[in-house]
Parts: sequence; structure tokens; C-alpha cells
Amino acid sequence: MSDFPTDLQIARAAAIRPITEIAEAAGINAAALEPYGRYKAKIDPALLDAPGPAGKVVLVSAMSPTPAGEGKSTTTVGLADSLARAGHKVMIALREPSLGPILGMKGGATGGGYSQVLPMDEINLHFTGDFHALTSANNALMALVDNHIYQGNELDIDPRRMTFKRVLDMNDRALREVVIGLGGPTQGVPRQDGFDITVASEVMAVFCLATDLADLRDRLGRITFGYTYARRPVTVADLKVQGVLTLLLKDAIRPNLVQTIAGTPALVHGGPFANIAHGCNSLIATQTARRLADIVVTEAGFGADLGAEKYMDIKARTGGVAPSAVVVVATVRALKMQGGVARDQLTRPDLAALEAGVANLRRHVRNVEKFGVPPVVAINRFSSDTQEELDWLLAWCAAEGVPAAVADVWGHGGGGAGGDELAALVAQALTEPTSFRHLYPLDMPVEEKIRTIAQEIYGADGVDFSVPALKRLADIERNGWGNLPVCMAKTQYSFTDDATRLGAPKGFTIHVRDLLPKTGAGFIVALTGAVMTMPGLPPEPAALRMDVDDAGNPVGLA
Repeated sequence: MSDFPTDLQIARAAAIRPITEIAEAAGINAAALEPYGRYKAKIDPALLDAPGPAGKVVLVSAMSPTPAGEGKSTTTVGLADSLARAGHKVMIALREPSLGPILGMKGGATGGGYSQVLPMDEINLHFTGDFHALTSANNALMALVDNHIYQGNELDIDPRRMTFKRVLDMNDRALREVVIGLGGPTQGVPRQDGFDITVASEVMAVFCLATDLADLRDRLGRITFGYTYARRPVTVADLKVQGVLTLLLKDAIRPNLVQTIAGTPALVHGGPFANIAHGCNSLIATQTARRLADIVVTEAGFGADLGAEKYMDIKARTGGVAPSAVVVVATVRALKMQGGVARDQLTRPDLAALEAGVANLRRHVRNVEKFGVPPVVAINRFSSDTQEELDWLLAWCAAEGVPAAVADVWGHGGGGAGGDELAALVAQALTEPTSFRHLYPLDMPVEEKIRTIAQEIYGADGVDFSVPALKRLADIERNGWGNLPVCMAKTQYSFTDDATRLGAPKGFTIHVRDLLPKTGAGFIVALTGAVMTMPGLPPEPAALRMDVDDAGNPVGLA
């Protein structure tokens, strides 16, 4: 397979259709469509024709991610293409890629092989400018806050108790901790500050959970950015700037329409991290897709312990978009790595390692069942997989009572025959009754919600709260935020808060070091382990391979 074309080569060779044709085929009327060039557009949901019955949602999740690769986005695209090939009216809803990880380790985030969304280079770079608008809105808030302090501080804001940071859509560890306002009296009030990556901003979370423009304004107004000297929460509404933040986001809030290589319509919109925030595309995009299609294929970030749990307990609770089926993506390579095989040995057949690593997949599948939704396992095929290994994994799934299929959507695409068997299993799952339920009620104390997630989803023995976290729990109850759901900030690589513990560990404790109330988004973030809100770049960033040729075409964007 070494001579197989790269993702970028495949994307550039694809016969991409004008976005007006994709919109027409999807039932999007001209009044609701705002083209951004020939191949992408924004949709105004308020101008869509009256909808029919809401489509069913298929949520694509995965086992715990590894450097071996799982291919969740590739499977999402291939599955949707295969469902469309089978005659279903389908639409995809995906997150927008974050530029920092693309230039860091990922290299691209629009699927792979012959299961991609197009135009992949534009989506991976600046796209329609949504992330720039979000960055501007976030930083406008902080400029207005620091100006308020400088101009007399009528709200009595304590600069030492600021809980909101400036953001940048770039992995830049040098900005994690900074000091601002230096240089004399005219330069502002000096204070310690820092930057998060844009996708970790609460503005991003608000953007992705808002149901419309009015709800966006209300949620922005509820954001708590700091505390007074008397330790009273201070909100954006107290500063009276929710209007200007909404103004900066008025165009970005409209979902972006693109297409797959096979021509399936896709909404790519919003993108909070799943190990810091709730890891799902915008609620507006998912709701819009349900108005336009009978089946909506969407995904949640990282493994089912993170993105899928947050989809069920945060997004579905907020917007009524409960899934009717969940696809759990697994690969033979990743399962062998979960079973203890080194990355450079994964191409060697090893049934013993596969058997040892499959405990990770079992825990994710059983966790999905706790929400009352039927799981389907998608075995994303790699060229190094042996038929013996694939047959063993299929037999294991059958013994566990879980429908499973091998999908070769990377090599053959969903528009070909690569995902037909998986699509048939998912279509069958959508005909079965569900009894969707959340993991916990909102009136459960925050401490117990965290324990429930840790024990039921991660398999932990218990939870240890640091002294600062215990103090924050008391603050949360005192301020009336106890009925909010919990968003766990945890490493994606392990069920524990230690990224090195693979498989399905037992006998461990989750360590909560702090709690961050996100009163605009409407959830409490529980920080565990060493999760950071501003990633760094690796020793050899993907950016080193990227360029542009003399004709203006991108190079090295994998």
C-alpha cells in the first residue's frame, strides 16, 4: 500500500460538485443558502422550508484512542456514504478541525482515504472563518474586562480571581502563563494571565450548545469570567457586553455545508475539545441536519468514555438529540496496542495481544448500553490486518452479543462497497426500540455526579478531591450551580487519569484537582490528572511537512 495516494492527492483528484447542487439535493432552498465560493456555504436555519419528521441520529464513537489510529471521522464519513448508497436520505454533522493540532500532530481532520469531506484543505485551514470569529469574541471580552478594571473597576473585579483567559487557535505552550499590563500606568493594570487554545474556550462551548441566536446571546451573558473582591461571581451580563459578542458571532453561528467525495451533504460546524470540553459539533448543525435528513451521522470526540458520555449527558440533555444507535470504532492495531504491543510491532499478527486488548473495547461497548442505546462495532480495516485477526474479532463481538462488521471505507470509500455491511447493521439497529436515559439526574450533588461517571464509565474505585476542588464544590453549591451537568476533563488515552495505563484498568482512583463552573455553557468542568487547556507542539510538528506550490496548491496536508 506504499504507493497508495495521500489523502490530499485523493481529495484533489475528486470530482467535487458545486455546493448549490449539493444543497438542492439535500432540500435546502436558495433563500437559506449563502455560498462561500463554489464548494462551501453557510445555511440560515430560520429560512429553511418547514421540516418533516426529525431524522434519527447515529452517534459514532470509539475505543480509547492510541497512536496506532482508530479512524473515527473516516468511519463516520464512510458509513454515511454507505447509508446514502443504500437509498437512505443522509446528512453528516461533524466538528470543524482546530488549526493547532493540524499543524502539530494530526496533520488533518476531515476523514481519510476515499472517505473524506471536501474541500479538505480549506476545511483544515481557515474554512469560513468561524474559529477566527470565536477567537475574536473571546478576546474582545477579555479586552473589555481589562479595560473596565483600568477605567476604575466599577464592578469591583478582583484581578487575582479571574477565571477566563484569552485564546489562540494554535498549540503554543509559551502562552500558558503570561503577565500582562506591564510598562507603566498607561498600559493597563498588571496581572498574571494566560492563554487557552480556542477550542477550549467557554465561548466555543456556548457556541456549540446554543439553539439559536437569542439563546446564544443569553448564554454568553451568563458566562462567569471572574469574581469580585467580595467573591461574588461577575458575568458578561454584568459587564453588559453580551450584545457585541453576539454581533461578532452572528455569521459564524450558521452551519457550514460541504460534501463528501461521494457527494453526501455534510454540516461541519463548531469544535470543542472532548478531553477539555464536551467534544461535539454544534447543536444547531445537528438539529438542522435532522430537519433535512432521515438519518444524521455525527460523532463525539475521542473514546466513548469522553465524547459519547458528554453527548448523552450534556448535548442530548440540552437539545433533545438523543441517538438511536451508537457505532463504536475499533481497529486491530489499536486493540493490540491496548494489549501491550509496541507501536513499531503492530503489523505483526498477534492474537494473544488482540485478546488482551479487547477488554478496552468491551468496557466502551457496555458503557454505551448503560444509556439504553444499541451499540454496533465498526472494525476499521488496516492493510496490515490479517484475516485471522479480523475473524477472531468478529467472533468475539458475536460472543458478546454485539453486531459488528469490518469496514474498509478508507481504501474503498462508503460510495463503493467498503461500508455496505456496516451500513446494513446500523440501519437494522435504527429499527429497534431504544430506552434512552442519562447516567445521572441533574439534582444529584456535583460530587456524586463525578463519582458516578468515574465508577460507572471509567471503572474507578472512587474519586479523590484536592483541597482546592473541595473548596470549589462549596462555592458551586453556594452560588446555585449544583444542578448543572458535569464535563470531565481527562486524558483521552486511558480510562484512568494516567495516560500510560492502557487496556481496561481496575483498582484506581480518579484525582480531581479543580472544578471550573462554565455557567454560560451550562456545565461544571472537573479537571483531572495533567490535562492542559493549551497544548504544545511535538518535537517534529506536521507543519514542517507543509507548504504551497507555485500554483497555490497545498502540499503536505495529510
